[in-house]
Amino acid sequence: MITTVFFDFDGTLADSAPDLAHAANLQRQYRGMPPMAYELLRCVASQGARGLLRVALGLTPEDEEYEPTRKQFLSDYRACMTQNTALFPGIDDLFGRIEGSGLRWGIVTNKAEALSLPMFDHLQLTDRSVANVCGDTTAFSKPHPAPLLHAATLAGVDPETCIYVGDDERDIIAGKAAGMPTVAAAYGYCNNPDEVQAWHADQIAQAPEDIWDAVEKIKNRRIQGNHETNFV
Repeated sequence: MITTVFFDFDGTLADSAPDLAHAANLQRQYRGMPPMAYELLRCVASQGARGLLRVALGLTPEDEEYEPTRKQFLSDYRACMTQNTALFPGIDDLFGRIEGSGLRWGIVTNKAEALSLPMFDHLQLTDRSVANVCGDTTAFSKPHPAPLLHAATLAGVDPETCIYVGDDERDIIAGKAAGMPTVAAAYGYCNNPDEVQAWHADQIAQAPEDIWDAVEKIKNRRIQGNHETNFV
C-alpha cells in the first residue's frame, strides 16, 4: 500500500532556476564577465552551487577560490531567492489530488535548511507537508538514502509505502536505495530524454500533471503484486 509521496524541490516542485541563475551571473559580474545565457545555467540548477559555479566560472571544490565564491553565491541567492521562484504549473493541483485521495506528501531536498525552510514558508508548503528534510537535516545528502529514510520516520510510515519523485539521477538513486518506487520528473532541469531513461525510474513524468498517473500506476502494480503473492 502506498501512503506517502515525497518530492525533490528544485526542478521538481519549484522552478527556482531563474533566481539561481541570477545569483550565478552575479559572480561573473563581480569579475567583469558578461552574463551567461540562462539556458546554460538552467540545466544545472538541480546541482546547486557546485554545478552552477562549475558552469558559470569553471570552478570546482578543489579550487582555492571555490569556497569564498560559494559563500558569496549563497549570500546573493538568499537575497533574491523569492523574486522569480514559483511552483511549476500543475503542482498545486497535484497536491490537492494527493490529499484528496487520502495520501500525504513531503519534501526531501539537498538544499540547506537556511535556504529551504524560508522558501517552503514563502510558497505556503510547510504546514501541508508531512516532512521537510533538507541537505543538512541528516548527516548525509542524496544520493545517500538517509534523508529519505528520515522523511519516512518523520511521516511515521515505512519507506516501502512511499514514492519519491525527483528530476536528477541522484534522486532516483536515493529513492531506490531507500526501497521506494521512483518517478523521474523529466520536465525539470535535465534536457536529455535518453539520460532520464537511463536512470531506470519506475515511472517517468513528462509534466507535473503526469505525476498523478505515475503514482496510480505504482499503486496498482503494488496491489496486483500483493494479490499475486496472496494467491500463491
